[in-house]
Amino acid sequence: MKSSVRVAAIQMTCRLGDRAANLAQAETLLEGVAGQAEIACLPELFNIGYHLDQLGEKLFSLAEPVPAGPQDPAGDTVTRLCELAARMDLAIVAGLAECEPSVTGLLYDTVVLINRRGRVCGRYRKSHLYPTEHCFFRPGDTLSVFELDDLRVGVAICFEAAFPPIFSTLALQGAQVIFNPSAVPVGYGYLQDVRTRARAQDNQFFVVAVNHVGVEGDVTYCGQSQMSDPRGEILVVAPEDRPAAVMAEFDLDLIRDQRLQEPILRGFRPELYRFRND
Repeated sequence: MKSSVRVAAIQMTCRLGDRAANLAQAETLLEGVAGQAEIACLPELFNIGYHLDQLGEKLFSLAEPVPAGPQDPAGDTVTRLCELAARMDLAIVAGLAECEPSVTGLLYDTVVLINRRGRVCGRYRKSHLYPTEHCFFRPGDTLSVFELDDLRVGVAICFEAAFPPIFSTLALQGAQVIFNPSAVPVGYGYLQDVRTRARAQDNQFFVVAVNHVGVEGDVTYCGQSQMSDPRGEILVVAPEDRPAAVMAEFDLDLIRDQRLQEPILRGFRPELYRFRND
């Protein structure tokens, strides 16, 4: 198993509904970390922007197929990301709107995981939707851990950072790093700050929160993408006012050290954490 991994958070200002422009911006930022980072994460719905009310019905034509594996059909965005990953020798984690090819009008808020050889090794469909998202997306129904170039990773998308059981479930499945692609507006940055640190320390693994920044319509995003280690200490923070790529090296042995020091997972009792009516 790896003893360390270099991770980049790619913070973007997205243009609503402009896949070509957003992919071009992502490519430029990814080029800046190629040869340095081993894994890079892009924000939630990075290729179309997040402002769902302004996207409206356009969202249905902008959504693309996202393969669960290498044999499934892929849309233009995933195809391009696979090409970039292989060319840059860089694993990519990216959020986009997924359409189900066999069911018209069925959309998911999805993250695709692509390894350094440019092959899709998994997808995660957001399972805990923010209220507005229920107007457009169907929730996923699985919390999975993925093998990404010898690293065990999980995904929780934006609002899902508010649900500690998601993270503890992934920790108990062996996740070492959780990616949290997000779209956090100005005024809510304090939630990103506290939840990134808390979820990392609660479960004694690494958490990577990757945000939008700048203006989309009448919403301004707060940036400050960040990474926390298993002690709940912030390793790096992106600016609050511009696109950026920030990197950190994760000492994966710190997971073991923290769990030996305070064996939280050994004492975890999920069978007790239920509401009872009697």
